[in-house]
Amino acid sequence: MMETCPVLGIPFWIFGVVAIMVSWEFVWKLIALWRAGRNNELGWFICIAMFNTAGILPIIYLLMQKKVNTVEYGDRHQCNNKLEE
Repeated sequence: MMETCPVLGIPFWIFGVVAIMVSWEFVWKLIALWRAGRNNELGWFICIAMFNTAGILPIIYLLMQKKVNTVEYGDRHQCNNKLEE
């Protein structure tokens, strides 16, 4: 028989799963909030800060930003080489 919390009546392993999910969300949210703040994207910053989506919204934002930055800046080495010439 599985041990349960006497107060809540749920299995103890649920607490571990919740702790892992909270940690996952916290890490992705911090990274995405930092990036949105640095890019002055207030709309994204507010949405990421307000909604708990188990890390899905911050990951989507970070993937979109990665594509935008790659298209916008291209290869940084080429830019640095042009400045040195």
